[in-house]
Amino acid sequence: MSYLEYTVKHVPSGLRKLLHLNWALVLLLTAVSCVGFLMLYAVAGGAWTPWVEPQMMRFAMGMVVMLFVAMVPIWFWRNMAGVAYGVSILLLVAVEYMGDVNMGARRWIDLGFIRLQPSELAKITMVMLLAAYYDWLDIRKVSKPLWVIVPLLIILLPTALVLKQPDLGTAILLIAGGGIVMFLAGVSLYYFGAVLALGAGLITAVFRSRGTPWQLLKDYQFKRIDTFLDPSIDPLGQGYHITQSKIALGSGGWGGRGFMQGTQTRLNFLPEKHTDFIFTTLAEDFGFVGGITLLGLYMLILGFCFYTALKTKDRFASLTTLGIGSTFFLFFAVNMSMVMGLAPVVGVPLPLVSYGGSAMLVLLAAFGLVQSANVHRPR
Repeated sequence: MSYLEYTVKHVPSGLRKLLHLNWALVLLLTAVSCVGFLMLYAVAGGAWTPWVEPQMMRFAMGMVVMLFVAMVPIWFWRNMAGVAYGVSILLLVAVEYMGDVNMGARRWIDLGFIRLQPSELAKITMVMLLAAYYDWLDIRKVSKPLWVIVPLLIILLPTALVLKQPDLGTAILLIAGGGIVMFLAGVSLYYFGAVLALGAGLITAVFRSRGTPWQLLKDYQFKRIDTFLDPSIDPLGQGYHITQSKIALGSGGWGGRGFMQGTQTRLNFLPEKHTDFIFTTLAEDFGFVGGITLLGLYMLILGFCFYTALKTKDRFASLTTLGIGSTFFLFFAVNMSMVMGLAPVVGVPLPLVSYGGSAMLVLLAAFGLVQSANVHRPR
């Protein structure tokens, strides 16, 4: 036994847990959040209000939550997965009756001490319950039709409630995140092939129904599809957001126009510059170098998630860690694709960078689960 191992073994339990924290992951999360603070300061015109100060307070609160979650044994969170999922479903139902309406969508609920978006919580609790289910289920039953129905219901219930808000972006993330956990748990590829075939058939039917008596989408919904494929057909309407975003991305070039020197941002051509389109602000100010640096930080965070999953021998901990890492990947991949025009604009924030309390708090709590898996794995 080395001197370091002997020292760690003989320190008090609480301190030993702190020593086993993945501090590199903590530093990476802090670095990404600092990028967010910097860009929020820029889009506010060089002011700490109205976005930077609240975001910094939420980050501090989120770090406390992450450390608390990390100190609690991972088996406790496995036992609480059903309760956490149930609470998130109840909150989604409550949104229908008590939720605040913003920009035509009812997605938030005011709990007094925080304005919560329950769909953010549902992304993580769904992963937890799926991981607990597959931890309990005999590996030989994973691909049996009867045992595939249960995880499908776990995924579809919050998805249906989120679609009613409406929030297509989050619904897509829920389906994709749940499907990834099922894939990682070992569900047969035949099921995924069937879903892809069904999706391809549905898309074909939607396009062929256009202009017929049995048209499957409304005319304005087809117009949104047309605008996504060619924003120039409605540059001042539905194509405005993505057109301005592309202009800002292109004007950033290799090294950017300089901090707070982006014309699209400073002159308010860029919409939602503090939330969904904040990556465009970063790319305009710091160019390709700034964008690829942020992407590199994200990939390092993913690497630590996958490393933790591979090191742990607990099935629940491994699936939860991989599920959270995959959900985190979907967050930034969809957002970046959206602002580049590679995906429809569906309102998905950039994790830890976009302004928003619910997303940051829930995501840091989720990384607390990753830390718990690392702290409490056998050594």
